[in-house]
This record gives sequence, structure tokens and C-alpha cells, in this order.
Amino acid sequence: MTLSAALVFDARNTLGEGVTWCPREKALYWTDIHQSMLWRFCPADNSTRHWRMPERLASFALCENGEWLLLGLASGLAFFHLESGELIPIADVEKGLPTRLNDGACDRQGRFVFGTLHEPAAGEARYAAGGFYRLHANRVLERLPLGSVAISNSIAFSPDGATMYYCDSVTGVIRRCAYGDQVTDAGVHIDLSHLDGDPDGSAVDTEGGLWNAQWGLGRVVRYDRNGHQDLVITVPTRQPTRVAFGGEQLNRLYITSARDGLTTDALADDPHAGGLFAVDVPFTGIAEPRFAGRPV
Repeated sequence: MTLSAALVFDARNTLGEGVTWCPREKALYWTDIHQSMLWRFCPADNSTRHWRMPERLASFALCENGEWLLLGLASGLAFFHLESGELIPIADVEKGLPTRLNDGACDRQGRFVFGTLHEPAAGEARYAAGGFYRLHANRVLERLPLGSVAISNSIAFSPDGATMYYCDSVTGVIRRCAYGDQVTDAGVHIDLSHLDGDPDGSAVDTEGGLWNAQWGLGRVVRYDRNGHQDLVITVPTRQPTRVAFGGEQLNRLYITSARDGLTTDALADDPHAGGLFAVDVPFTGIAEPRFAGRPV
């Protein structure tokens, strides 16, 4: 089956990422990492709002107290109050390493799981300098035993929370592991290393299907719980980055994208790069868990 996504907001993000639906507000949040900007879009009236962040915002999570977000900033974690702008630092991550935070999502228990990526110096090759982490509700930060990573991505969880999906985008392989208080039995779930593109952000539906945005390929692909491709969504831009289920029935798939790295000629052929796209799908998503910790 093939479907086509359509532009819903021409955001022109440099690197749109982290898209998350808030059922309480019936609104969509996402980040433009390189512009240090948090965005909100309300489909009911097509209104938008944005907040300037103190540094690049890589990923985030909604909190149980809806006035707050948990931020995965480039250098570390913090709470952010949406109305006052108050920022409460939690922890630095990989201080002193040439890395920044990247993809992240809450597990079914409300713990924030995220990874980092290596930012190479000029002329340096990218290598696996980062890792994967879990922030508990009591603010204890734990490194997960998933090895080192160059570009963390595709963090998502099965409906029952017992499986975690993740990848190092440069390898082209989405992996899975048994997930709980302990993390074990890591292995290959989907091998995309033969494609001329990279796996990026993912989401999981109620049937256990994994939906992956594929950077450089202009598409989102659904894989069933066994890792077999069964649906393709074409996106009218080259670099889709992440997906989220939204809408009243959680059957509308939203897709962020990026302009980052595209030449002037490429942008002329890809005028809506960095936009927000959507498509109704014959599957139902799962509302993203909120971070269980509190800022005070």
C-alpha cells in the first residue's frame, strides 16, 4: 500500500525534529534543532506559536503537569515552563565530549530515553562517540548498555513497553532490545543499510507496527511487528525526519522535515523542505507517554 502526505504548515525548518502530539491541547509540538526553536501548531485553526530556546533543542517530552516540558537541549536536560519561560537545569550529559543530545522519547513508564550524536570538527570523520540514556522520574540519569553511537535515532517502544527500538543512523540498521528495568538481548530488527538513505525518527502504532521516517528517500515506511514492510508514505520533500500520530482518533500521521545540507539548486527543486506534513492512515497510534518526574 502507498499513501501520499501533504503539506500542512510551511515551517521552513532548518532541522525539524521531535514531533509530538498533545491530546490535552489538541496541538502538535516539535523543534527546529539548528534554530533553537520550539514550535506548536493547532490544526483546528492552523495557528502557530514558537519559543526561542537558550541553546539547540534536540528532543523533548510532555510532562504530567501540562505547563512544563522536559527538554533535551544540546548539552543536557532541563525543565521548561511554557508560559513563564522558567528553565530548571537537571543534568549535563557527556560533558567534555564532542557530542550533543539527539533523538528521545518517553517509555511506557514515563522515563525519558534519549541518545546523543557526535559532532565532528572540520575535516574529521564522524564516529561513535555518544550513547543512549534513561532519565528516571527521580532525576537519576542512567546510561543504557546499548554500546556507543554516532547518530542516535528511531527511539520508540512497543505497545506493551517490553521492546525498545533504536538505531545509529550511519549504520542503516534499526535495532530492538528487550526493555524493562534491565535492557538485554539487543539485535537487528530492520536492515536498511542497502538503501541510499538513513533511518531517522520513528513511532509505533497499536498493532506494534514501526513507522520510520527515512532521510534522503522522501518517505515514511511502516514495518509490521516482525519487521516486514507493508506500507509506504511518499513525502513531497527529500528529508523527512520524524513522525507522530495525532488528531482525535490518533490516525493522522504528522511528519517533520529538514532543509539542512540542501544546496540552493536542491532547495529550488524541494520548495517545502523543512515543512510539516500529514496524512490520514488506516492505523491508530498510541498517545506518547508523559515524563513522570516533576520540576518541583
